[in-house]
Amino acid sequence: MSMFITDSDCAVALYSLDGDGLKRWLEQADSNQARWVETSGFEPERGRWLAVPDGDGGLACVLSGRESDDRLWALAHLPGELPDGDYRLEADWPAEELQRARIGFGLGGYRFDRYKPGPERRVRLVVPERDLHELEVLVDASCYVRDLVNTPALDLGPAELARSAEQLAERCGAQFEVIEGERLEREFPAIHVVGQASSRPPCLIRLQWGEADAPPLALVGKGVIFDSGGLNIKPGAGMVLMKKDMGGAAHVLGLAKIIMSLGLKVNLRVYIPAVENAISGNAYRPSDIIRTRKGSTVEIGNTDAEGRVVLSDALTLACEEGAERIIDMATLTGAARVALGEDLPPIYARDGERARAIQDLSFKAEDPLWHMPLYAPYRDYIRPPIADLSNSGTSKFAGSLTAALFLDHFVEPQVDWYHLDIYAWNLGDRPGRPAGGEAQGLRALWGWLDQQYGR
Repeated sequence: MSMFITDSDCAVALYSLDGDGLKRWLEQADSNQARWVETSGFEPERGRWLAVPDGDGGLACVLSGRESDDRLWALAHLPGELPDGDYRLEADWPAEELQRARIGFGLGGYRFDRYKPGPERRVRLVVPERDLHELEVLVDASCYVRDLVNTPALDLGPAELARSAEQLAERCGAQFEVIEGERLEREFPAIHVVGQASSRPPCLIRLQWGEADAPPLALVGKGVIFDSGGLNIKPGAGMVLMKKDMGGAAHVLGLAKIIMSLGLKVNLRVYIPAVENAISGNAYRPSDIIRTRKGSTVEIGNTDAEGRVVLSDALTLACEEGAERIIDMATLTGAARVALGEDLPPIYARDGERARAIQDLSFKAEDPLWHMPLYAPYRDYIRPPIADLSNSGTSKFAGSLTAALFLDHFVEPQVDWYHLDIYAWNLGDRPGRPAGGEAQGLRALWGWLDQQYGR
């Protein structure tokens, strides 16, 4: 059931109030209702709400507390707490801020119930019809990403990830292709080598949508459905969350869903190398040297740095097929988390001015990204004596940056390229952001792409 409705005769007024807002509301309220609020001890704090009765014992309105600058998450706690029914937000905020609050309300209703169904809630928010389609698309795309990331690898291998992409292509009228088997081994050796140890064969997933004469845009996502670390096996604590190592793939599918559903004027291509980094007798080894689709050789310093290896072949294909702009997304390095934490993914780009514009837009949208430099002198860290590149490098420093420089090698110089090193996960529960899979940067990237290309 949709959490949004365009009209309702029985919608209850919903007020999102900070301290000053509550004072103004009390000044204008019915005296009995004002006395009810004052007697209740309600304080307009983030996450608190109060049902205000009418004279007949029914529900007159709902007051919800927030901090002064809250918008996106101002209403996110309500879908799981309000009585079933329809609600209408009463706020004189600018249109963009209203839409953000609605998005947060929609995300607040998310539940991953595939394995543990819960009671169905029937809490809906009234929104203008003109805003409904984009609102539902943005909320649905984030929930789609969350569902994919939350699904355990037992039920989401390379084939299942490909099937999800195929279903998306069918719904949106896109072309779909899976490259696997002997062709994958022959044409995409880096993807094949990383995934060959798993009983579930690796593949390259490819979607194409849009008019042929539209600007070519490519999205590339890391699809490591589970990362054991390979022969450089992770400790148990480091392996617990590794079902989320396909978070980059989930994100580019979510972004593609927005682009296709809202009709961005691009010739879109999506590339996902889908592999499991497993251990068996034919697993690739530290010190192996592999040849990539580009022809460059890579010395394997650490089999747990597999994401950049599989992305190399996908980035090469995106360039071969004429992409003028590439955005790749990947749960690539722990170094990014050490530097910026779980909520703030770094964005690397060749065009610093554009990257900073995306950063500024992302903070305005409350979907933050942080521009990090592609510092060229650190290329020396990933240049071994006996191969073109090392997948682990010679330094323990600047791990996220050197991973970005590794990817940069496989993107042709003329391409406008952006790399996001995402976490794709919430460590704990917060309103609208339950512990588990998370979509990061989708709305920010969509807003920027909409500015660049239009609908």
